[in-house]
Amino acid sequence: MSGADVRDLERRLRWQCRRGLLELDLLLTRFLDERYAELGSAEQGVFGELLQQPDAVLLRWFQGQETPPSVFEKIVRTIV
Repeated sequence: MSGADVRDLERRLRWQCRRGLLELDLLLTRFLDERYAELGSAEQGVFGELLQQPDAVLLRWFQGQETPPSVFEKIVRTIV
């Protein structure tokens, strides 16, 4: 990926981290800033898929009220 592509991806992810709930905004943007770059490409892809989930579902997963599907379990644990 070129430098421009990486910056475009980061902008897109940052925008997707902006949610309807402040709690999710804080969790997701902090993770993006502090841990995303450490992930392998497959895990980065899973994070992108995670951002496609509805806010209410994400909140339940992050609060431990529901167990996320196996594909998201590791990334959810990493974020919280």
